[in-house]
Amino acid sequence: MSAATQATDGADTAAVRQAITTTARPPRPGGLSQALTFGWRGMLKVKHVPEQLLDVTVTPVMFLLLFTYLFGGAIAGSTSAYLDYTLPGLLVMSVLFTTVYSGVALNTDLTKGVVDRFRSLPLWRPAPLLGSLLGDSVRYVIAGTVIIVVGVALGYRPDAGVVGAVAALALVVVFSFGLSWVFCVLGLLLRSPNAVMNAGFMGIFPLTFLSNVFVDPATLPGPLEAFVEVNPISILATACRSLMDGEPDGPAILVSLAVAAVLAAVFLPITTRLYRSR
Repeated sequence: MSAATQATDGADTAAVRQAITTTARPPRPGGLSQALTFGWRGMLKVKHVPEQLLDVTVTPVMFLLLFTYLFGGAIAGSTSAYLDYTLPGLLVMSVLFTTVYSGVALNTDLTKGVVDRFRSLPLWRPAPLLGSLLGDSVRYVIAGTVIIVVGVALGYRPDAGVVGAVAALALVVVFSFGLSWVFCVLGLLLRSPNAVMNAGFMGIFPLTFLSNVFVDPATLPGPLEAFVEVNPISILATACRSLMDGEPDGPAILVSLAVAAVLAAVFLPITTRLYRSR
């Protein structure tokens, strides 16, 4: 190494030390700021891999068209009548299915060593988890918006207008945020992303189809009707229908919010503990 190079390196080192000793340390970001940063990380992943949005765009439209035009006439007598009944339920189903990917994404970070990098940083511990779910909430909004827009294009007209549709979407997003913590636990317990996806859909599929999303519970056998009536997904679908019809069902809305709060209260601490121990 030449003398000139050594002198340059020495000058650079001195300048760095001078800047460190004379510049005030920037304030440490708060927990909310850190969580929002990790939420933005989730948005950047979608930006670089836009195929991740297929499950919140193509899949909801496929379900809507399939159930409306294949089963609508047989169940309700006409596709338009069935669309009015089933669209709020399909809004619920499409967004809830998306929550499974919260656990898949967390398991992917875990198996690839990204979580170990986060642990080495001076962060608020729940920030990566909370931020990830905040970013996923944007996906929930996209999935719900796609369903509502396509439904309107097919002829669905909510009696409560835009306000009712937005209120129903907001309720589903809040419920999905609480449910996401359940799949985060799966993401931390199982060994691979595929295992998380399979286990998640094995749980969410039966609960969704054994609900009032597609058919009126009054048409079902007695024991099955009783289960459907108390199924939280049925209650959420009922709340969404009432909001979009302009006749809010207070008990159904409150129960949906309470279930979301209980899910978050129970599974958030479990997720945090597992996250620290893995």
